[in-house]
Amino acid sequence: MAKKNILFAAFEASPFIKTGGLGDVAGALPSHLKSDEFDCRVILPLLSSIPEEYRNKMKYETNYDVQLGWRSQYCGLFTLMRGGVKYYFLDNEYYFKRDQVYGEYDDAERVAFFSKAVLETVRYIAKNFKPDIIHVNDWHTALVPVFLRETYNGDPLYDPIKTVFTIHNLKFQGQYSRFVAGDICGLHDTPAEGQMIHDDAVNFLQGAVIYADAVTTVSPTYAREICTVEYGEGLEGLFQSRSYKLSGLINGIDRKSFDPKTDKALAVNYGPGSLEKKVKNKLALQRELGLEEDPDIPLFAMVSRLTTQKGANLIADLLPEFRERKMQLAVLGTGEYLYEHAIADFAYHNQSRFAARITFDEKLSRRFYAGADVFLMPSGFEPCGLAQMIAMRYGTLPLVRETGGLKDTVSGYWDAGNLANGFSFKDFDANGLLSAVDLALGLWYEQKDTWKELQNNAIGMHYGWEESAAKYRELYKSLL
Repeated sequence: MAKKNILFAAFEASPFIKTGGLGDVAGALPSHLKSDEFDCRVILPLLSSIPEEYRNKMKYETNYDVQLGWRSQYCGLFTLMRGGVKYYFLDNEYYFKRDQVYGEYDDAERVAFFSKAVLETVRYIAKNFKPDIIHVNDWHTALVPVFLRETYNGDPLYDPIKTVFTIHNLKFQGQYSRFVAGDICGLHDTPAEGQMIHDDAVNFLQGAVIYADAVTTVSPTYAREICTVEYGEGLEGLFQSRSYKLSGLINGIDRKSFDPKTDKALAVNYGPGSLEKKVKNKLALQRELGLEEDPDIPLFAMVSRLTTQKGANLIADLLPEFRERKMQLAVLGTGEYLYEHAIADFAYHNQSRFAARITFDEKLSRRFYAGADVFLMPSGFEPCGLAQMIAMRYGTLPLVRETGGLKDTVSGYWDAGNLANGFSFKDFDANGLLSAVDLALGLWYEQKDTWKELQNNAIGMHYGWEESAAKYRELYKSLL
């Protein structure tokens, strides 16, 4: 039986370009989607920030014009094989030769061009790879399902194609002036022109939710949350009405890359059968950060953007309370100046037990995962979250707020007892976080055997991409 073809469209994918979690997913998931039943290829914009080492290996295939509203724009097609996956790169220097990936004055036109070019590219690759499903991600590719049904409707090459739309973060929806639908997208006098309007603005993400055959988010709990006023970002009614095609599929992590048995960034390697060696990484991290070297004091760590969404406000508010407790705290990350300054200043005046590194450092983050005893993720909302999975992979107990993917992956001690793999709290406030911290401290000092059980539970969790890819393949099958 012939394989079914998946064309995975995103605006970024590691290692070519990455600004956040979408880049991680698009860089990892496609290679795991490939199977005896499915071939998966990835299509990306040829952004100028893609490193030369990859650009130099790309092969020019062809070029063609893409009609965008009244404009006719050049599109060059390049290909590259990496990690067993074929990548298509779409070239247009007017749109993609920019200093930054997002945040340009004409982002609406840039992403509209890319979405239209993805579909036009199908004509040029169909001889060897005719997509059965186009899987698009976030608002940057949200117009693909819209264009497919409105602009290519009736074309026998395109009519059989199904679309899956994945929402990685609902905060960002692609909202622009109403004239964008007609002048840029060329959708005037189509049903889409009206259906994409929300609060008197064109909403790209809304268009995808309406036109895609299936809509997914990156965790089951987040899929339920976005149907509520609290998390729906104004689109909760839309998600309620489309709940029949909405599902949540949890992300995974690269278990080969994040492996304490082989991670070269660590002072000492260890694994499920040698957790006693983990403390050596703690001592090394304490030494590196200038903290008091003490194996018996619990080290709490946070690696995150320092924003309200990530709960940095709760951490900043609780610093005096943490100082009253027998614990250490290390924070790594950048974000809002208010929180950067508050945490760094407090650490400066309490250097034996508090440390702050206001930067992003990939190798240091791995030493945080391995050296900490507890990993803090007190998020206001978290569509999926990967850091809690990485922490567990390193035998570090996550302490999370029960939201989105955090709720789906962390079983808190309050609820699960000795079957837990971390700690959790419900309400997004300082009291909830402090109660969970106190629970962890009580367990650390008074129930060492239970703590070790929870550590073994955590390091034994399997949140790899293999499990996630299997669920996506089941979704694809249901559409074909």
